[in-house]
Amino acid sequence: MKNLNQLADDQLVKMYEEGKNEAFEILLTRYKSKVFSYIFVIVRNKEITEDIFQDTFVKAIATIQQGRYVESGKFLGWINRIAHNLIIDHFRREKNENTISADNSDYDILNDIKLSEKSVEDVLSNEQIMFDVVRLVEFLPASQQRVIRMRFFEDMSFKEIAEKTNVSINTALGRMRYALLNMRKIASENGIMLELK
Repeated sequence: MKNLNQLADDQLVKMYEEGKNEAFEILLTRYKSKVFSYIFVIVRNKEITEDIFQDTFVKAIATIQQGRYVESGKFLGWINRIAHNLIIDHFRREKNENTISADNSDYDILNDIKLSEKSVEDVLSNEQIMFDVVRLVEFLPASQQRVIRMRFFEDMSFKEIAEKTNVSINTALGRMRYALLNMRKIASENGIMLELK
């Protein structure tokens, strides 16, 4: 039998479903730094990152053990989508818990660098951008939606996207280009400021 490290992600998931715990340990080792970095880049707080990171893998374990894991691309894309949803949940909770009125104060609590590595305005702005991007994708034609999701949420290469959608790489690249142009146009028409590259 092959060394577990040499097995593909979907094989390891299947083994874990069948009760081989070491298979999930390999997946964890394989992706922990990428998932941790993905979370940290957005939340910019080590303790919160560690909490969300742990919650991400706990949720992944529960999903796999319940037989609800559906392979729809790469394991990394799937686990990052779980992390992304937990990050959004965190920002929603934080926004609700930290609603403070500063109207009658000379002190600007929203931008006190001692209270946060990022100002509350920055966090809310980043959260709004994420929601806006997700909303904008919904206005795209189905073929463009699919290429955006595969590229950014499932971390697939254009070659993989082309193979999965039965088109040439040039067609996949074209769809991405038109999707980004359409998103810029829709954002502009609705007064939404985005940095799309």
